[in-house]
Amino acid sequence: MVDEAVALAEEMDWENVRLRVVAQRMGVSLADVVREYRDQDAVANAWFQRGWTAMLAAPPEGFAAPPAEERLYLIMMRWFDAFAGHREVTAQMIATKIYAPHPHHWVPLIFNLSRTIQWLRDAARLDAGGLRRQVEEVGLTALFLATLATWAKDDSENQERTRRFLRHRLADADRAMVVLWARAEPPGEA
Repeated sequence: MVDEAVALAEEMDWENVRLRVVAQRMGVSLADVVREYRDQDAVANAWFQRGWTAMLAAPPEGFAAPPAEERLYLIMMRWFDAFAGHREVTAQMIATKIYAPHPHHWVPLIFNLSRTIQWLRDAARLDAGGLRRQVEEVGLTALFLATLATWAKDDSENQERTRRFLRHRLADADRAMVVLWARAEPPGEA
């Protein structure tokens, strides 16, 4: 059903998808659809689950050795790569979720963004606690959203614009963290 809904969205945009048409194309009733998905937003959530699954797939051999910047790049690009073939529809799904008159969609979106960042931190093996964890969470949230905005408009081959953007921002973030935590250490503890 998710694949059929995405295929339909490729033809007519996500906001014009109707689950009755998805059901008709699949030869099932709307009752069959509602047993699986309470509404179109639930279909979108199932689509986004694929991003988490891609992001959290088993890491490559030696994944723990490179610096955090490289691990984060790999994990984040897994999410974006999972949707590369349907970038426009995926961006439309997100836009639908943040449509102001639908707080029942965008409020859960905030929680799902937080979950995405928590999974990202865990998959990238960022184990800091306390203030450093909070700074990482805020920074990664801002980075993910900025990369998402770049990715949503990226029509370059193999998402090269997104890849460059993410690499540069991760390098900036890494330098900022070094400076921030160097200042935070009491003298004589460096």
